[in-house]
Amino acid sequence: MHEVDLLSSIGLAIVAATFFALLARALKQPLILAYLAAGIVLGPKIGLGLIKDEASITLISEIGLILLLFIIGLEIDLKKLLSAGRTLIVSGLSQFVLCVALGIGFFALMGFSLGGGRFDALYLAVAMALSSTMIVVKILYDKFELSTLPGQITLGILVFQDIWAILFLSLQPNLLSPGVSIILLSFVKGAGLVLLSLAVSRYLLSHLFSFIAKIPELLLVTAIAWCFLISGIAGESGLSKEMGALVAGVSLSTFPYNVDVISKVTNIRDFFVTLFFVGLGLQIPVPTGSLLAHAAVASLFLVATRFLSVFSVLYVLKEGLRTSLITAVNLSQMSEFSLVIASLGLTFHHIDPQVVGILTFVFAITSVASTYMIQYNHEIQLQIAPLLKRLGLKDIDTDASTGREAGEESKEIVFLGFYKEASSIFYEMESMKEENGAPLSGKVLVIDFNPEVHCELNRRDVKCIYGDIASVDTLMHAHVDHTRTFVSTIPDSILRGTTNERLLRLARRLCPEARVIVAADALEEALNLYRQGADFVFIPRIHSARLVAEIIAESLGGSLDAYREKEMAHLQNRREVLS
Repeated sequence: MHEVDLLSSIGLAIVAATFFALLARALKQPLILAYLAAGIVLGPKIGLGLIKDEASITLISEIGLILLLFIIGLEIDLKKLLSAGRTLIVSGLSQFVLCVALGIGFFALMGFSLGGGRFDALYLAVAMALSSTMIVVKILYDKFELSTLPGQITLGILVFQDIWAILFLSLQPNLLSPGVSIILLSFVKGAGLVLLSLAVSRYLLSHLFSFIAKIPELLLVTAIAWCFLISGIAGESGLSKEMGALVAGVSLSTFPYNVDVISKVTNIRDFFVTLFFVGLGLQIPVPTGSLLAHAAVASLFLVATRFLSVFSVLYVLKEGLRTSLITAVNLSQMSEFSLVIASLGLTFHHIDPQVVGILTFVFAITSVASTYMIQYNHEIQLQIAPLLKRLGLKDIDTDASTGREAGEESKEIVFLGFYKEASSIFYEMESMKEENGAPLSGKVLVIDFNPEVHCELNRRDVKCIYGDIASVDTLMHAHVDHTRTFVSTIPDSILRGTTNERLLRLARRLCPEARVIVAADALEEALNLYRQGADFVFIPRIHSARLVAEIIAESLGGSLDAYREKEMAHLQNRREVLS
């Protein structure tokens, strides 16, 4: 009978989630909100009470969380993560500590217990310090922003938060009498799990995966088995199962098969993730005035502490206003782990049931709000940054208005944005010489908001302005009116706040005589850009970096009409399956 109830509950959850998801899609709203709404409507607390077997749904949805963290681990580039160095380590360590310290003081002042066997203020502070990996990664992944600098810093801080959460979970049973030995034991267990996973992965799994690589079904099953094996070992060791899944993914991330595993696990994960959010909706209690008031104040406090603990630290580390603000916005919600920690605290009689209710509504409020905040993080940043500048906060290249970034001589080639394709093209240009023997790259000015790009190009004596290419003011302050060639190599799917067509029009407006090279993914999109007056359209999957470098070099000497006509004719006659 229990099995029948479980199956019917799962069926209802999926049907309701599909209905609300289709409605959300029609209204252009995030799917996460649709899944939460499905849980609220089906749940016994606010909704129709059609699902009563919440425990089973929650158990199944936990699998989705484990698979999500496994995939996150697969996508983590350890070398790149470690190369982030001081920024990632300092921000990851300080964010949690600052948030907890601010939270304890704030909630103690609000009258929540701290001491005498009760830890309401401490639990609220810890819960507020953790952000939702599920929500953040899903939205950033959908926006193609996980590989950006703010995305990588965001992911790094989330990884550190998971480590802090594990430490707190290990201390919970002995919170009344925490000892140094308990903390050290937690470190030893975590380090042991990581070392075990990496050792087995290197000396055993590498050979096993090489053997089964040509059998897709076996590759998938083996990867999932490894995920749940390490997750189970972590659980038995008193650590977080979810953290075990993350470690399992990281240990496989260096394999050449990780992309294949990700593609196969994603569809399975999405099914369980849907149930996870429906399960969260089922748990939202009937609100009272006092509960909603506390939850609203706590939600505002959470957003404020993210600004204080994330933005302030990144700004001091000279990551610039844009990166610092976007990262703070990305992390402005409460984690699902916080609800797990709170429920355990209730079991240990550390907190009052009201605290769990407050945290549940804080999670609901911040989940809804941050979904929109992350979706429009760049727009929010553009609104806040000018206000901060008026308050006296300086950005990288603060002398933009004086023209100092443009250098004493006007640069003939301006890169509008600098991503992977631009890096390859620039590399080719470094090997190309002018008539006087100087490298062609000496004529380049780069406008981009990535501090890493800024520092590396300055190290190579290449002028780089820290700024947003979507801003007219940025380009005007860069004094590009004598530029001979504008180059945009970032397709619209990656660009934020602008498009290649807008950049084309802006370049024509600022410097009508300049050659303009823009980028496109689709063939029809490229043809449209040619019709709008582009001199050359770079299609990454068709054109090589070397070819584009040569075209840039030729653009300095004359017209690109011959290239333009040839490319348009070629694209019009190109009949691809997926154009």
